[in-house]
This record gives sequence, C-alpha cells and structure tokens, in this order.
Amino acid sequence: MASRSGNRYLRRMNAPAALPRQRKPDWIRVKAPVSEGYHKTRKLMRDLNLATVCEEAACPNIGECWTKKHATVMILGDTCTRACAFCNVKTGMPRAVDPLEPEHVAVAAAELGLEHIVVTSVDRDDLPDGGASQFVKVIQALRRNTPNTTIEILTPDFRNKSEAAVEAIVEAGPDVYNHNLETVPRLYPTIRPGARYYASLRLLESVKRHAPHIFTKSGVMVGLGEQRLEVHQVMDDMRSAGVDFLTMGQYLQPTPRHAKVEEFVTPKAFDAYAAIARAKGFLLVAASPMTRSSYHAGDDFKKMQQARQAQLARTNAAA
Repeated sequence: MASRSGNRYLRRMNAPAALPRQRKPDWIRVKAPVSEGYHKTRKLMRDLNLATVCEEAACPNIGECWTKKHATVMILGDTCTRACAFCNVKTGMPRAVDPLEPEHVAVAAAELGLEHIVVTSVDRDDLPDGGASQFVKVIQALRRNTPNTTIEILTPDFRNKSEAAVEAIVEAGPDVYNHNLETVPRLYPTIRPGARYYASLRLLESVKRHAPHIFTKSGVMVGLGEQRLEVHQVMDDMRSAGVDFLTMGQYLQPTPRHAKVEEFVTPKAFDAYAAIARAKGFLLVAASPMTRSSYHAGDDFKKMQQARQAQLARTNAAA
C-alpha cells in the first residue's frame, strides 16, 4: 500500500499544470499602492462602510488615484446580481440597501475635498427600480452637503426598467451620465451575457432625449477579440445616441477564471482609434492602455465643458 506522502506525490504528478501567467507588455506597468494618501483614502472608505469600484474591480490605477484622494464610490453594496466575464466584482444575492449610504457618500466627498465625484454601482436586478432611487438619493445628498462638487454617475443598464430609471436620475441632475457599452455586439453573449447591446444604446439615447445639457459618456474595452471595424461601428452607434465622451482602455484579465486577453493593443493603435473617434465628432476622447471610465474624470469634465463652449462659439459664429 502506498504511503500518504506517496499518494500526495502521485496526485501532484497527475494534477493539471497551472496555466502560465500572461506576461504584460512594458507599457502596462503600475506601481504598488503604498503612499500615505492611498492608506488614508482606504481608511476613510472603510470607516464609512463604502465600497469602491477601484478595489472591487481590481483597477490598475488605484495607487495613482487614491494617492490623489480620488476614489470611485460603488453604491448598492459590493455584490452584483450578474456575472460578466470581464468583471472582478463578486456575484451573489446582495444585502439590503443601506439607507445611510447616500449621506456617507456625501461625507466622503467632503472629507476628500472632491471637486468632482464619480459614483457607480453593482447591478441590482433584485430591486424593483434596479437601484435608481439610490442614485437619486446620493445625488441629492451631494447637492446638499457639497454643492460645489460636480457629479458623474456610472449606472448599470436597469434591465427592463431603464426608461423610468433614467427619468428619475436625470431629474436629480447629475453633471455627467456614464453608461459603458463595454464591448462590441458580437461579444455580448460571452462577455456581457446579462445585458443587451441595443438596450444600453437606448439608455444613452434616452438620457440625451430627456436632458440634452447633461454630458453623456460611454466606454469600451479592447483586447477581447474584437475587430477594428467593429470598434468603429460602436463609435458610430455611440454618436447616433448622442454620446459626448468616449473612453477606451485595455482589458486586463482579473483572475484565471475570467475571459482571457486576446490581444495587448499597442499605444500606437490606441492613438489611431482616438483619431478616428475625434473625426466622428465626440466632444472628448480618452484612449490609452490604462484608460478606465473614471480615470482623470475631474480633469476630463473640465475639458468637456471647454469643448462644448468652443463648439457653441463655432455654431454662433456660423449663424
């Protein structure tokens, strides 16, 4: 009879080999978050019982952003009702909505001294309104407590309830409404199976229809196996929906169980995408390997304001 140590040896010999880690190119390197600002931001979020997409989605820019005390708050808890193949946020049955969360977000904005805040959420298909009312309450709390802070929201698609959700949120008056298309339509069944591409487009279109003055924003990841012309078509679809600001970044695989990276898109290719997007008429384009939806969002908001003013000036001059 084989000994226990022998059995363990045989099991190790017969076990499947671990998959080698994908080596990232030199242009995708970030420093570990070790600064004092990072630790202070993290402590504040824990003290206020707030989740952040920076942590939950394993954002590679967390060290840089938190050092500057810029954090993207994720409301409605840290558990999503969907399981997208690209996302590191955990899936399961979420807890009850925290009634103190809106005030805590406002306190965080004040403590961090934020001129611009980005608020996102998990998908909450379990809620009758998809969580739209919590977005409204957060916007209202921020307006009361930090009236000079501009507000950017990044919402889910509010599946089967988007029209009512958009109406309520737009009425609350965010400065920027972001909803990411994430990828090209062909890849939705495998990458974003719980969502529908054209439903997301209609949501963005609905925001513009209800409130033309609110900046709209959407983002896509590349490196998932999409084709160049498919990305160009997504840009056209966004422009047809009135989207002002396009963000585009490299998809990075959070864990081995997530969708794998099919390609590391070069900085030169990102520059080419950005040039095409600008030619298609976006007010602003941010396209680079490390670009994420809320990366440098405050600076980008100011650029959008300037771009709109310049656009209006050109229109008035031509009239």
